[in-house]
Amino acid sequence: MTRLWITFAATLLSLIAVSNRSEPTGVEFLGRVDHLVYATPDLSLGIEKLETLLGVRATPGGQHPGRGTRNALIALGPSSYIEIIGPDPEQPKPERPRNFGIDDLRAPKLVTWAANASDLERLASEAARQGFQLGQVRSGSRQRPDGVVLSWRLTDPLTVVADGILPFFIDWGNTPHPARTAAPGVTLVDLRAEHPDAERVQKMLGQIGLHLPVRPGPKPALIATMISPRGRVELQ
Repeated sequence: MTRLWITFAATLLSLIAVSNRSEPTGVEFLGRVDHLVYATPDLSLGIEKLETLLGVRATPGGQHPGRGTRNALIALGPSSYIEIIGPDPEQPKPERPRNFGIDDLRAPKLVTWAANASDLERLASEAARQGFQLGQVRSGSRQRPDGVVLSWRLTDPLTVVADGILPFFIDWGNTPHPARTAAPGVTLVDLRAEHPDAERVQKMLGQIGLHLPVRPGPKPALIATMISPRGRVELQ
């Protein structure tokens, strides 16, 4: 009987220890998601596909001058959104490849995501110390249809790590967050990933403080679960 109580007490203590660990909860992790990137070979096609899937039509975003792209947005919460991004027919084809592999896409796809951060140089240095590159810190801007100019800093999205499962990082500074004026009606409730080398990718994410669940899968994939007017929807 004494041995049984000792075993019970040890089990109870271990459960208390687990419950007191400081690992982020799912809600806390979703708070790190600034936006999901839904890239498309044709912006109108991407907008229409998500409207059919979610029941919400994206708000026009704006042009990315010199990069040959423009976007449209759907809010996923007060400080997160999904960005539909595709070629801008009003701009000439840029000298550099368009971000997110847009030039090679044949259909819309959830290609990567952005995590919010404030000290981008420190993050890039920490990643380099761990053995992988997040890319050079760059600046970007675009003008909203109402004339307001948004500006931001980010790690270079052209530097793709772990097939886009590792995010790029973005800091909006004092700019109004784009989610504020994006089409409402959708909520992000889960984000997970699959990758053939899931253990390595999970370790890389942990090294930069992100707890995105990664499971083994035949090919890299991001899977977002959202609550929308059409119900619970998965997008990848």
